[in-house]
Amino acid sequence: MRTLSVLTAATLLLGACATPPAGPDAPPAAADGNDCAVIAAVAKEHYRFNDTDNRPLPIRFEGDYAPRCDWSRYGLAFEPWDPDRPGDPRERLRWVSFARPTYDGRGAVIETGIMHGPLAGMGYECRVISGFAGWTVPEGSCRNTWVS
Repeated sequence: MRTLSVLTAATLLLGACATPPAGPDAPPAAADGNDCAVIAAVAKEHYRFNDTDNRPLPIRFEGDYAPRCDWSRYGLAFEPWDPDRPGDPRERLRWVSFARPTYDGRGAVIETGIMHGPLAGMGYECRVISGFAGWTVPEGSCRNTWVS
């Protein structure tokens, strides 16, 4: 009987440590937390954004997707993209975009794009993996999906 209760307690403890499921049944706050880390990994490792010599472009999201992220937690300082921003219209064409990541047993896949100005942009699909160092973008794991 004692062995059974010890096994039951161990099973419950291991279950409590399990990562919550990603996908439509995942709570939004947990999904946003992972989404923010995935986006930050792509921003820092693929685009090489930082707060000193390669500042991030204004950020936009695809469709009705809009995660709530504390970018400073990741060492980033994104400004929201404003399509109605006053000033030089070419500046409104400068942005980096992210779609909602999808998660699977190997990590996450995220679609992203960057526009540096008129007819100067590229889109990518990036594989991001989770490990001891957090979310990372392995070398060569972003493939081009569009060019402007």
